[in-house]
Amino acid sequence: MAATVSLRQGDLVWGKLGRYPPWPGKIVNPPKDLKKPRGKKCLFVKFFGTEDHAWIKVEQLQPYHLHKEEMIKSNKGKRFQQSVDAVEEFLKKVKAKQEQNASDEKGKKGEGKGKKGEGKGKKGEGKGKKAAGEKKKKKSSDAGSSSTTKKSHEQSPRKRGRPPKEDKDSRSPQPSSLKKLAMKTVSRFSWPPPTSEVRLKLASEDYHAADVSGLDWRRMIGFLGLGLMGSGIVSNLLKMGHTVTVWNRTAEKNTPGGIHSEVWDPDEDSKCDLFIQEGAHLGRTPAEVVSTCDITFACVADPKAAKDLVLGPSGVLQGIRPGKCYVDMSTVDPETAAEVAQIIVSRGGRFLEAPVAGNQQLSNDGMLMILAAGDQSVFEDCSSCFQAMGRTSFFLGEAGNAARMMLIINMVQGSFMATIAEGMTLAQVTGQSQQTLLDILIQSQLSSIFLDQKCQNILQGNFKPDFYLKYIQKDLRLAIAMGDSVNHPTPMAAAANEVYKRAKALDQSDNDMSAVYRAYIH
Repeated sequence: MAATVSLRQGDLVWGKLGRYPPWPGKIVNPPKDLKKPRGKKCLFVKFFGTEDHAWIKVEQLQPYHLHKEEMIKSNKGKRFQQSVDAVEEFLKKVKAKQEQNASDEKGKKGEGKGKKGEGKGKKGEGKGKKAAGEKKKKKSSDAGSSSTTKKSHEQSPRKRGRPPKEDKDSRSPQPSSLKKLAMKTVSRFSWPPPTSEVRLKLASEDYHAADVSGLDWRRMIGFLGLGLMGSGIVSNLLKMGHTVTVWNRTAEKNTPGGIHSEVWDPDEDSKCDLFIQEGAHLGRTPAEVVSTCDITFACVADPKAAKDLVLGPSGVLQGIRPGKCYVDMSTVDPETAAEVAQIIVSRGGRFLEAPVAGNQQLSNDGMLMILAAGDQSVFEDCSSCFQAMGRTSFFLGEAGNAARMMLIINMVQGSFMATIAEGMTLAQVTGQSQQTLLDILIQSQLSSIFLDQKCQNILQGNFKPDFYLKYIQKDLRLAIAMGDSVNHPTPMAAAANEVYKRAKALDQSDNDMSAVYRAYIH
């Protein structure tokens, strides 16, 4: 998708971001505090029908009208159609305003012609008086001069009762001035961008300055934890224009006295540095991040880390204030989720659990699946953030439900991975080609991206982590315990868990979950 014409501010465009389909938007000026990405030329686009905006590479932009027909044919989704409808409504409003302005201008011209005809009549009358005056003898040049001066004063607007011309500074703003004031006011805010309704108001010249006086779209986003999943999430939040403050518990040059400071290495580059270079702010402690941000997300390894993050020194609890939102994206047991929720709410905070299903690649691509539970108003407030980090999100009710659902999903995934590894090793020891087995599987009903990727890892002997083996084993353990708590057997998960435990004993903890294969060949 390459730009074929020159694009400029105010143009309607189709913009493509990552794996998302081209989306209708408008090129606008970015907020002053939003840094432009380094490298290729980008333009700042606000998208219709969503609350997103982002820097888009020029080659990923196309003029709206020129490609409207082909885009509509190739995209049939409901949200996409709603976005196109928002553009068309915007265009109707603009057209109606232009027609109104043209009508007003035409009326002014007609009025001007009438005044011009009236002026001609007065001019003719003046010529007659002038001819009559010339027949009279001129008494003296001084007398004539005096008469002319007197006549000039008699015709002065002030002498004829007209109000004096208004001082420029005393006049009320004209519509165009109000529009500029409105746009100037709006440009101070970085997130979320205006809704479709407000965008239409901004396009209208009769938009009153009073309408924007109480609007504040700026939301400060905090993020705690920059692991495999958190790093991709933060990257996408920044790409979509969010203002983000980051903190990480390891390699904390900025917080040698913070949580888990025993791992701090002054010679190790902070994980935060990359995001600081991309425009993120640096938080010194979790408490500071939570106290200065409107919504703070956290994504850490396990239940202990999740509770330490909240209750530890300079932890989240010390920064929570009434109305502050805390969203825990860690995969934990339902009891931990409920406990953290109770702690946050007891201080007047608002809590949402939102663990994510996916892996590092999906996190980087902004294609995670988000399972949320807790305060539904927080879920709604997080809409634009969830759109930046995931392809879909679900609200599952009270706190703890998302943890339950995520453990079940990861239990199925972990068990499936163990079965894939078992099948690959059985093929090898019985003299069957592992590659042929994969070729057959990807043509069968079992075909999936997950199956293909994990078998490729085994064939290539490449177990670079995309989802840590130690974390899938942790999730299997938590799922089994959840089953025990309701007296429900989980024998398949229990068997898979034992295989992962053996892989951990073989020092595979920090490899990808597909390294469970090595538990079968040793």
